[in-house]
Amino acid sequence: MSLSYKTPGVYIQELNAFPGSVVAVPTAIPVFIGYTEKAMRNGKSLKGLPIRIGSLNEYNGLFGAAYTHRFMLAPGTINPFDSSALNSPALFYFYNCLRLFFQNGGSTCYILSVGTYGTNGDEPAVTEINPTDFSEEVFEVLAKESEPSIVVAPEIVSTCKTNPAACYEVYQRILKHCHDTQSRFAILDVNYEDAETDILQFRQQTGNDCLNYGAAYYPWLNTAVVDASEINLNNFDCTPEQLCMQLPEPAVVSILEQWLPPADTDTPEEKETKKQYLHNSLMVASPVYLLLINEIKRRLNLLPPAAAIAGIYCLTDNARGVWKAPANVSLAGVISPSVNITSQQQEGMNTDAVSGKSVNAIRTFPGKGTLVWGGRTLDGNSGDWRYINVRRTIIMIEQSIRLACRAYIFEPNDANTWINIKSMLENFLINLWRQGALAGATPEDAFAVQIGLGVTMTAEDLLNGYLRVTILVAISRPAEFIVLTFQQQQQQS
Repeated sequence: MSLSYKTPGVYIQELNAFPGSVVAVPTAIPVFIGYTEKAMRNGKSLKGLPIRIGSLNEYNGLFGAAYTHRFMLAPGTINPFDSSALNSPALFYFYNCLRLFFQNGGSTCYILSVGTYGTNGDEPAVTEINPTDFSEEVFEVLAKESEPSIVVAPEIVSTCKTNPAACYEVYQRILKHCHDTQSRFAILDVNYEDAETDILQFRQQTGNDCLNYGAAYYPWLNTAVVDASEINLNNFDCTPEQLCMQLPEPAVVSILEQWLPPADTDTPEEKETKKQYLHNSLMVASPVYLLLINEIKRRLNLLPPAAAIAGIYCLTDNARGVWKAPANVSLAGVISPSVNITSQQQEGMNTDAVSGKSVNAIRTFPGKGTLVWGGRTLDGNSGDWRYINVRRTIIMIEQSIRLACRAYIFEPNDANTWINIKSMLENFLINLWRQGALAGATPEDAFAVQIGLGVTMTAEDLLNGYLRVTILVAISRPAEFIVLTFQQQQQQS
């Protein structure tokens, strides 16, 4: 600050003794893209807008509850019971995936509703999952929100059998979005019906661009998110009378007559109460009905893993740091993987010489439960971007430094500014090194910051207004393979 000294006296001038600081950007804030029951706040639609929430209760207030899946039952197929007779035309499991996210350590996140299956003003209700709802416009809006660092679209994988081209086009769009923003990482799902076929299809149709900005996980998870108490007669796509007529137990007829007598004067609340009483009675009197409820519960609890993995990312980031690989971590609310993967089967998933796309396995180990047993990006054969924690740590460093350097835009491009920037960046990086994010016995081994005329800039750069900084970092990499070598030696005494 320049002062004009014209009046005799004592003048005080304060100078900054410390350089500016770099604040690490948050790394554990996912955005979930999918279908909600509603999307409304104070009478205004939230559809197509990324909205920040901090809990499931806050989600319920803005976006409603879970979708009521109505299973169709083919006549004459429940005596004897045949589970394949149950069929649900729409599987909106966004809400249940979000519950799994919170159970596994998730907290703050963003919700971006692309459609509603309930009442939302004058907007029509969605009846099926449509890949066209995940359009370029959705990601253009999302790109304007700076905070989200993880992108998850848990429902889109259900269309990979009926419309694989459109499904995997959405995956490519998500990866490109993460690459373009350079601040996000995508978690993708693979279909669960046949491991070899589904993984091959995933690798063939996901494309070859922006692979280091995403990771895929397999298989789906048998969870305990949906409780049996949440399932009742409303989950059948027929009237209670039609359902009861198919149940083989003799007591069902008398139970039906007791709880559902024809009464046009019944209010909706009274009708719902009678249906609940009927459901409770059938649970006791009809073993076949109990089998139907358990089968519906099993199907509703079969969920893709991406949302749970997003919770694991948040848990690991908050407990250890983004530089810790999100692997060898147990999953909460999960009974088992839908497919039991062996070490031999995982070999082809973890490394693939042809496509290079790694698919991380979720496996069960005796005495340890269900663990995330893989930490590679889709660019699994890359020496630079093979590991998820390396990619995400670099994203954090890049974005943190980018935001900190904004303070020096239009500052004089001279040695004073260069020294301030170098000191600021070195302070930030040495703190990361002390926390274990950077590898090296000394700070000099872990990072280097280069800036200055004749080092990173030429005289022409100065004339054109360029201030160039080169940063070298050695990111800590996970010990993916621990090799123990044993050898016998002769007796020494």
